[in-house]
Amino acid sequence: MADAQVIPLRAEDREETARPGADEPGWEDAVVDVLAFARRRLLGDYQVDEFGFDEELTDEVFLRMVRPFYEKWFRVETSGVHNVPGDSGALVVANHSGTLPWDALMTTVALHDDHPANRHLRMLAADLVFRMPMLGPLVRKAGHTLACNPDAERLLNNGEVAAVWPEGFKGIGKPFKDRYKLQRFGRGGFVSAALRTGAPIVPCAIVGAEEIYPKLADIKPLARLLGLPYFPVTPLFPHFGPLGAVPLPSKWYIEFGEPIETSGYPEGAADDPMVVFSLSDQVRENIQQALYRLLAQRTNVFLG
Repeated sequence: MADAQVIPLRAEDREETARPGADEPGWEDAVVDVLAFARRRLLGDYQVDEFGFDEELTDEVFLRMVRPFYEKWFRVETSGVHNVPGDSGALVVANHSGTLPWDALMTTVALHDDHPANRHLRMLAADLVFRMPMLGPLVRKAGHTLACNPDAERLLNNGEVAAVWPEGFKGIGKPFKDRYKLQRFGRGGFVSAALRTGAPIVPCAIVGAEEIYPKLADIKPLARLLGLPYFPVTPLFPHFGPLGAVPLPSKWYIEFGEPIETSGYPEGAADDPMVVFSLSDQVRENIQQALYRLLAQRTNVFLG
């Protein structure tokens, strides 16, 4: 038998063969996945944990909805994810800002998409969130729970990454003139939870959220009428109605700092106000210094 003739590939054939994504699933596979997902939801063939966390719904729906903002709108650059453990509990503590809690959503995507273990962030949220119609159950489905010590300790003991924004509404609703100035951290309940469980505290600094809705004023009578902590006035809201709720496309940086270990403290440290205050102040100072450093490196609010 004669030897087979070897015909070299044309340049365009080589390009087609090496083209990225050539072997990736096509739209048919995507349709099959969507139908399979819908079938599991209809049949109740999925699991939730003791907090109501629905991992599949979070990955396939919630994260997919906010990921375009992370990648395209805010163009978030994340660093220090290696400081968050991959298989044990930790408490992420971050600065809060932006009028609406986009910073919490972006931090959730950052930890899931950029961490090697694709960790889920379990936020400790204010009770106002869970009292809101429709939103409360969805927040539970996404794995978040009330900002109270028993829930925080259960999450940390279960090896989850919990997150808290201890400035609360004072931070997220502060006026634009006070941007990147950390507000008071409250009574340090998050420190007590970390001390009782021995979980490390990971300070997290977020730059970019302050500029998405520059808060110029607060209509307090309207806020009280609606049962809200504040009713913001920004350059676009309420003047432009729903269009004013579109966040400005600022450039974001999220940095997870060096973890602060809590396992070495003596028994009973969680009940010592001086220890709790000192550790809370240390976390606050670490975040503030990281914010100053990131701001010094930033050359443009919208371009980075």
